[in-house]
Amino acid sequence: MKNRSIYFLALTIVLLSACKVDEEFDGPSLNDLYGDFVLINDLDISNRNVDFSQGQNTFFTASFSKNVNWKIEVKGLSSGAVKRFEGFSNMIDASTATWNGTTTDLPMFKIESCAVELTMLNVQDTLRDTLQIVGSRVYDGFVVADFENGWNPGWSTFVQSGANMSFQVQTNNSAAQGSRYYEMAGTVSWDWLIGLVDMPGSAYGAPTYNLTDNPSNLFFNTMVYKPDGINNGLVLFQFREDDNGDGMFTEGNEDMYSVQVQLTEAGWSQISQRYDQIPTLVNGAASAALGNGIHEPHKLLKISVLMLANPTSGYSKAWMDYIIFTEGSELIP
Repeated sequence: MKNRSIYFLALTIVLLSACKVDEEFDGPSLNDLYGDFVLINDLDISNRNVDFSQGQNTFFTASFSKNVNWKIEVKGLSSGAVKRFEGFSNMIDASTATWNGTTTDLPMFKIESCAVELTMLNVQDTLRDTLQIVGSRVYDGFVVADFENGWNPGWSTFVQSGANMSFQVQTNNSAAQGSRYYEMAGTVSWDWLIGLVDMPGSAYGAPTYNLTDNPSNLFFNTMVYKPDGINNGLVLFQFREDDNGDGMFTEGNEDMYSVQVQLTEAGWSQISQRYDQIPTLVNGAASAALGNGIHEPHKLLKISVLMLANPTSGYSKAWMDYIIFTEGSELIP
């Protein structure tokens, strides 16, 4: 009888344990769903005069009574550049909203005033503040062209004798970086080529570019711009290597690699390509290399930039800015 009592006692304990309510709850809390939103700490900025050129950062803070979907948007008042932070939490701090001067939407930030806005889903109020960039971000790499000092006398150009031709450095706040960019435009009814710019290594002090010999660690980067309503433009970047080291490029016997940019989206776009993945192109199609077939950036003799359009398609235009080689990764603007 005693053994039976012990058995029933153990069974009762097991059953009660099985019926224990799980205290953990998957999903949003009732406070997040139905609680009133209260702003506990207003939007604040750790450094309102930030010098990104000196490696400084700034971060944003705020706190709320419940978790919400929030978005901070920083907009350059001169450049129009945008940096965006987003999250779901009841607190914004350095771990979720630290800014080192990079951009989400081109162009790149410059020395300028910026408007800061914090918006929250299903919360009517928008929180606003301002900050000043006193030094813009500095990028490591070999800068081929940023056009800030105008035209490099070591470059050369060929422009067709078409209509409304414009191959020149422009100065205004529309630049992708800084305040200057290069405009390429015109109408040519007999040829795809509207005009081109040659940038030889000699413009930088040596026959070939001073680049690494590791093509898998080198990235070519640039910014191109398509104006609204212009849909027929192509920009072709050509990279001619001096395979045999004689200081010249022999057409058909040495390597020329190409990056072709079809202008499809209005505004500035970043083009980045790892050097060893740049193909040989013939009439826009990938083809066999014409030289030794080895990507050798330290033998890069000349970069050519061609503005192209179907001759039956009429006027075309594009801008380019900030041509830079970076090592280790593509440019993070």
